[in-house]
Amino acid sequence: MEIENTALAGTLESSDIQIMISKGDGKITIELESDVKKEFGDEIESVIKQTLAASNIESAKVKAVDKGALNCVIRARTLTAANRALGIADKPSWEVL
Repeated sequence: MEIENTALAGTLESSDIQIMISKGDGKITIELESDVKKEFGDEIESVIKQTLAASNIESAKVKAVDKGALNCVIRARTLTAANRALGIADKPSWEVL
């Protein structure tokens, strides 16, 4: 699926993650800011990539600002931002979770 516009989901509160998705250049690129990037950065990026792949998104730029979110929160925020960026927020595909 093709990203239509830039979209944002999440907050900068503790235990949350803010995900911004915009049009990509043929691949998925992730810019991650996190206090626990050294320990969990690979896992956070993997969850984001898996969630985008489940939504059939192959090209996107993702900026993620993590404040200690659990994987389920990362998935939910990524899916919400993806649905908004795809222009399908009114008919989400929850089965990808």
